[in-house]
Amino acid sequence: MQTHTLIIGAGGVGNVVAFKCAMNAATFGTITLASRTWSKCDAIAADIQAKTGVTVSTAAVDADDTGALVDLIRHIGASLVINVALPYQDLTIMDACIAAGADYLDTANYEHPGEAKFEYREQWARDGAFRDAGIMGLLGCGFDPGVTNVFVAYAQKHFFDTIRTIDILDCNDGDHGYPFATNFNPEINLREVSAKGRYWERGEWIETEPLSVKHVWDYPEIGPRDSYLLYHEEMESLVKNIPDLERIRFFMTFSEGYLTHMRALQNVGMLGIEPVEHRGQEIVPIEFLKTLLPDPAGLGSRTRGKTNIGIVAHGIKDGRERTIYIYQVSDHEQCYAEVKSQAVSYTTGVPAMIGAKLMLEKRWYKAGVHNMETFDPDPFMEELGRQGLPWQVMELGDPNERRYL
Repeated sequence: MQTHTLIIGAGGVGNVVAFKCAMNAATFGTITLASRTWSKCDAIAADIQAKTGVTVSTAAVDADDTGALVDLIRHIGASLVINVALPYQDLTIMDACIAAGADYLDTANYEHPGEAKFEYREQWARDGAFRDAGIMGLLGCGFDPGVTNVFVAYAQKHFFDTIRTIDILDCNDGDHGYPFATNFNPEINLREVSAKGRYWERGEWIETEPLSVKHVWDYPEIGPRDSYLLYHEEMESLVKNIPDLERIRFFMTFSEGYLTHMRALQNVGMLGIEPVEHRGQEIVPIEFLKTLLPDPAGLGSRTRGKTNIGIVAHGIKDGRERTIYIYQVSDHEQCYAEVKSQAVSYTTGVPAMIGAKLMLEKRWYKAGVHNMETFDPDPFMEELGRQGLPWQVMELGDPNERRYL
């Protein structure tokens, strides 16, 4: 049967996914890129045609409309849907896949439109429906979540008998030249950063005030950077799927300039998610702010510097304690030269393509709804190196005795 891949979402990540699927067209077959704004899809398709010679079809669809999604999936005969739209739309797209009998993949878990909260609960609840339909759903197949989950599974398989603690580290040291901008959807990014932090320790979730816990991590190829504890979605599945885990935390870097702007916006109510009345019309402050900020998809040509994302895992192997650091470094300019997107979009889009590739090749495939760490990590790790995201493993001990494995 002819493979037909449907990509929903034409932002920075959608651009990368479409490019990388086209570069692996033998696996992805016919490719359609769809979003609410048809012209964005056409522009990406034109860039892909010019760069690779591969034709990507385009379509317009409202990802909030399950019926319209079902019609599109059936009309083009899509066997796999890659969801890189907004996290608010995960459930409608999943339901469309159930109705149309298409496999599903996303990069971020469901976020409630009216509440600054994201969780897997409602997506996991669709596991039975996916099994009954004989289709697979792969959740959180970006970098974090996504690759970080696979890094943990790889560490568990190759370096530990038991993992005791995990720290997930996300450093973007890129400079785009704007006084203030976000590297992915501003509404999602600012809600995530301004929310209370949470980490898991000894069987319970511990909540912290926003950005109140700071560590300085020394990131290879970047250097020491202030890193702040946040709640991040991959922790929710990892505490469920990694046995004997005692603690897991997530840290992300922010510059003082970014934090100063964000706090000022928060103080005047611009990060609010409840409607307010303005000149006789209701507006949501954070949605209005989004229209004022630079489009993350347009940052690629301006951004310089690198990203470093990875995990530090500590545990026991053969009765002895050890600490492993698995990480990946990407260069913003190199990513833009390849697919016309900066590294934050690149490091999310490439893993989405890899997960989809493994599903289509049936190397990762079982009916139901699954998280990344429940599959054999080795095929995914091999594809990372082939597809533009080479990674390193470092044994940590005495800083003078650190070595690569």
